[in-house]
Amino acid sequence: MSNLDPVVLFFVLGAIAGLAKSDLKVPESFYNVLSIYLLLAIGIKGGIELHHTGISAIIIPCLGSIVLGTFITVSIYLIGKKIFKFSVEDAAALAAHYGSVSAVTFAVVISFLKQQQVFYEGYMTVMLVMMEIPAIVVAIGINIMKNKTKLNHPLKLAHEIFIGKSILLLTGGLFIGMFIEITGNRQMNIFFFDLFKGFLAIFMLEMGIIASANMADLKKAGFKILLFGIIIPLFSGSIGILFGSIIGLSVGGTTILATMAASASYIAAPAAIRIAIPKANPSIYLTSALGITFPFNLIAGINIYYYLATTFIR
Repeated sequence: MSNLDPVVLFFVLGAIAGLAKSDLKVPESFYNVLSIYLLLAIGIKGGIELHHTGISAIIIPCLGSIVLGTFITVSIYLIGKKIFKFSVEDAAALAAHYGSVSAVTFAVVISFLKQQQVFYEGYMTVMLVMMEIPAIVVAIGINIMKNKTKLNHPLKLAHEIFIGKSILLLTGGLFIGMFIEITGNRQMNIFFFDLFKGFLAIFMLEMGIIASANMADLKKAGFKILLFGIIIPLFSGSIGILFGSIIGLSVGGTTILATMAASASYIAAPAAIRIAIPKANPSIYLTSALGITFPFNLIAGINIYYYLATTFIR
């Protein structure tokens, strides 16, 4: 229990409140502010570290993250279609969500490693951004090829993928972070660094409430969604450990990569999938990603990936 990050307890509290039908709720406007803050803070921290590391040092890790995201996307589509017998649309939607990345889970694993005082490469935020886009594009491409259909609203879809909130804020934060470090301006350090964990804790409280609401859809989705939502992150996390060792990441960096590989997007991916694959069932991909995999990674997954990284990375 000593490895459990305190922010996870805020998630548990929110989940209990949701299941107990409490009137506890973070106002939607403040929730949106929190999500903007967290994405910006993650990007800014990554930009500062990127300035120290240099562009040349991240080329191989970034290429590795693109390969990893693409491999996981294709693998999950095949697992969903062949083993779990989902439709082409649902398998592709799940592949898009699980091949992509959860920025909030990323924030939690960063917090976990800091609590454990474990070093990790500062450019992991860049890898986060690099893994976000290819998975969605590949999954949508698979659906188009399998169904032999045309893509509806391509410009609107491109806008959601490349100019969506998560990508825009993370990428913008990277450049702002580099500028902050170049100029030596420290005026925003207290807000974006010192207060980060407190804001993350409140965000996790609301995420617990949201996740508990998605649990109601578990009965509709069936037992195989529960099984899928637990097996897939373990599979993808293990692949992340392997990739981390191949590209030479530290124990901390490998833990983060494995966690990213095991996580599922519920910000960028759902918006794109609603446009590109409207026949996919939201109760399947949202219940699996947010109702099962997200809490699993918070409560058990991150500790598992950290243990595997310490075992296999020398």
